[in-house]
Amino acid sequence: MAFESQDLDITFDAPIGVRIKGETWPCVELPGSKEIFGTGKSVKVVGTVDGLPLTSAFMPTGSGGHMVSISAKLRKALGKDVGDTVTIHLSRRLI
Repeated sequence: MAFESQDLDITFDAPIGVRIKGETWPCVELPGSKEIFGTGKSVKVVGTVDGLPLTSAFMPTGSGGHMVSISAKLRKALGKDVGDTVTIHLSRRLI
């Protein structure tokens, strides 16, 4: 199944680590995401994390924002872990 897409050009720096219900999850939060995406629901995107490819979904944080998971495999490839800052560039939104 092919996805339609919408071009994006969003780049931001953020630390890996989002506090959810008292625990730190290996995710990155996009500031102002509800306004950027125009929804509080999950949003599928294509982009990069520190130059490495990312195709994933920004999920609702439960507090009005969105976060994307940074998998253990990706963190290892980046040489980064929770607490480290990454640069995320979003190039497309999959609809």
